[in-house]
Amino acid sequence: MSRREQPKTEFLKSLLQEKAITLDAYQQLIKEETIDAVEGILAAQKGIPEEVLARARGKAFGFPYEDLIGRKIDQKVLKNIPLEFASHYQVAAYDLKGDTLSVALINATDLKAQEAVEFLVRERGLKVHYAITTPDAYQGVIKQYGSLGIEAKEALDVAAGKFAPTTKEKMEGMEEVVKSAPVSKMLSAILKHAVEARASDIHIEPVFNETRVRYRIDGELHTSLVLPKYIHSAIVSRVKVLANLRIDETRVPQDGRIRLEIEGREIDFRISTLPLYSNEKVVMRILDTAEGVPTLEGLGFEGKNIAVMRDNIDKPHGMFLVTGPTGSGKSTTLYAILNVLNSEGVNIVTLEDPVEYYLKGINQSQVRPEVGFTFASGLRSILRQDPDTVMVGEIRDNETAELAIHAALTGHIVLSTLHTNDAFGAIPRFIDMKVEPFLISSTLNVVVAQRLVRKMCQFCKESLEVPDTLVQEVRKELEPVRASLPESVKLDAPLTFWRGKGCQRCNGEGYAGRTAIGEVLGVNEELKTIIANGAKYDQIRDAFNRQGMLTLKQDGIMKAIAGSTTIEEVLSATKE
Repeated sequence: MSRREQPKTEFLKSLLQEKAITLDAYQQLIKEETIDAVEGILAAQKGIPEEVLARARGKAFGFPYEDLIGRKIDQKVLKNIPLEFASHYQVAAYDLKGDTLSVALINATDLKAQEAVEFLVRERGLKVHYAITTPDAYQGVIKQYGSLGIEAKEALDVAAGKFAPTTKEKMEGMEEVVKSAPVSKMLSAILKHAVEARASDIHIEPVFNETRVRYRIDGELHTSLVLPKYIHSAIVSRVKVLANLRIDETRVPQDGRIRLEIEGREIDFRISTLPLYSNEKVVMRILDTAEGVPTLEGLGFEGKNIAVMRDNIDKPHGMFLVTGPTGSGKSTTLYAILNVLNSEGVNIVTLEDPVEYYLKGINQSQVRPEVGFTFASGLRSILRQDPDTVMVGEIRDNETAELAIHAALTGHIVLSTLHTNDAFGAIPRFIDMKVEPFLISSTLNVVVAQRLVRKMCQFCKESLEVPDTLVQEVRKELEPVRASLPESVKLDAPLTFWRGKGCQRCNGEGYAGRTAIGEVLGVNEELKTIIANGAKYDQIRDAFNRQGMLTLKQDGIMKAIAGSTTIEEVLSATKE
């Protein structure tokens, strides 16, 4: 066997052992002249995962495989190979131990790249250790050259000369400092990277002798940057300046808004400051105005749930409630409903705390309790504005509840939210607020309970074996709605669950984005009678089951079986 044929043979043998190719395919491919020709054919067929190809390539040339998906590389390590060099030769440094620099390759046959790396590394007094990785993983490392950490460090290096350690925590001259280029550049980098990461919130908080920057992505907080404590006051003050807040007031919370153009998109930031023991914390809610409000289908509602919701949206009057804990997506669902109702021929007025999205053609008002403009007083004023549809951000007390009921009774559509764990609890909650049951039965059209779960990354989805006890629990949960299940779900057959393995597209998380799971309680004639007679929770739930609708947990399980999310996400979101 010639030296040129040996890597090709080893490559194909590895794929055959992994059952990535058949014996027939092996016998056909072995006839090709080079390993490059073989890889070209396999790449065109797109049937073998990148990781399997990379492992086989490594074995063929005597290089180990290195999984770099989602791995954060130390900036000091990255800088051993400049970005232009790394991009040109498709190589990337990923580790440094002693005097040995570990370098990942994509193309093991590119000897020119290896010679160039060895020359560069030798000039730095280092040795080189090679490994093979996937193209996706390589791209993930390359992206880190433009990471938040690098941009922040560059700004810090400039800022270090701007204010000495003895004055770093003093407010004197702070107005000049916060307008300086380094602080402005650092905050811009924090905001830009948050938007690029599709974060919903930014947390800038003092932690001992540091300042920690965290992004909330798909409902989870991730530390994105750690800065020296001396820069904290300058960054917080810069946020305050942009939001038109008082930078000299650090004793009380302040709220504000910033609108900026980032990467050609108009982004709103809702600002909240909070005095802590050592300094102030800032939380910034990110609202991408370019994305707009998603549709109900885009939020994750489907099947019978969406059908019942749309039937009730079309009714001329009555109350439409959305329930769930804070952060469950209630406001976004209400905005999606408002978009359905919005037209030139109707007058829609909202009362919010705060206004999160600005919707064209809708009159949006924000409550200000400090001046007496509450949900209750605001609702009274709205009803004098000749509205067709009223949206009240939340029903918190008896006065607001009675006004909302009155509005629904007098021919208005009323949308609002309640803090209850499920749809069935909304009616007892109204009764607890001293609302007469017969009034509830006359006005309530539908209650939607919802949670948000992380969506599985569809680029690295794979089947998952789960314990038999969990499979039995799932079957037991779905048994009451067996007749309503789609034909693709058969409780007597094996059930398949899924997980996201983690890839470059999802930053190794296995998740990308979020979706809603919901239970939709349509108030039919049977339920109206039950409610009018002072409904108990169990009676409402039994009536719901007779409608053949899915509970929160059942809807989540169906999404897990379909591969939209994981069973772990569903169980976590629906635990009592």
